[in-house]
Amino acid sequence: MAIYTAATTVTVTCASHPSLFSSSSSFSSTLKPFSYLTKSRYPCLKLAHPLLTLSPKASSSSTEPMLPPYNVLITGSTKGIGYALAKEFLNEGDNVVVCSRSAERVKDAVQSLSEEFGNQHVWGTQCDVRVGNDVRNLVEFAQKNLKYIDIWINNAGSNAYSYKPLAEASDEDLLEVVTTNTLGLMICCREAINMMLKQPRGGHIFNIDGAGSDGRPTPRFAAYGATKRSVVHLTKSLQAELQMQEVKNVIVHNLSPGMVTTDLLMSGANTKQAKFFINVLAEPAELVAKYLVPSIRSIPANGSTRPTYIRFLTGIKAYSKIFSRLAFGARRNKYVVEE
Repeated sequence: MAIYTAATTVTVTCASHPSLFSSSSSFSSTLKPFSYLTKSRYPCLKLAHPLLTLSPKASSSSTEPMLPPYNVLITGSTKGIGYALAKEFLNEGDNVVVCSRSAERVKDAVQSLSEEFGNQHVWGTQCDVRVGNDVRNLVEFAQKNLKYIDIWINNAGSNAYSYKPLAEASDEDLLEVVTTNTLGLMICCREAINMMLKQPRGGHIFNIDGAGSDGRPTPRFAAYGATKRSVVHLTKSLQAELQMQEVKNVIVHNLSPGMVTTDLLMSGANTKQAKFFINVLAEPAELVAKYLVPSIRSIPANGSTRPTYIRFLTGIKAYSKIFSRLAFGARRNKYVVEE
């Protein structure tokens, strides 16, 4: 791996290996690849730069096997795909913590799931992922009831139920989208990683993407698309940070449910184009969860320590559905009546 930056000052002391730098002490172009600067290769090298300082690893490898049933925490899990995932994990015999900003929705979700799966497998608490103290309390709640979490799924997200050009978006809507989808995700990742670093068995974190995560434009919900694009970048950065720290038993993954017929998606079914793609590509949350959960559970079951990107709606599947629609009229008016 090679890391270079422009005009960044670094203090280097190394009498034994002056060839690391050609003539100056800046990173402009003189610094050789970062792999040259490891302590194992140049133990005499002393650095004073944040990019070159590796934090001490808290736990580099699992000392306990991760066996089912798994302890699972899902944010934004009182409705939609989050609730469907919780239900499917419970159906597999796992233990689940659900949470939401709404205490009432948490209460209803826990009651409904407990009636079906028993109250010894499901717990719930109120949590606003935008608030650091709330997420820390969520971690404490999970540890109190389950002692540890094997799988943490960052599902909480918002579009402020707003589909309009960015020029017409209110300050309140923009703050709702950005603080939930970006700040909230960062806070949850931070707290999940800190928790799992202290667990002998480590853990797996899954960040759910959305429209825009592949870099394609998202007209009428530009802010949402921009935040979902950042999900992929954040996940890659966290993977790189954990690798730099030589942490092998805490892994961050991406999870892509595709288009799911949730209230959030259906609230935007008010244009000809939106109706077409919802009918052609969207699937119910329950169906998506039945596919995703076995794929998620297979990762700890196989002892995998490699980051992965689990996708429900692959490119081939999407193009196949679009072709079937155009060629044979498949799925016309499946969810909404088209003009």
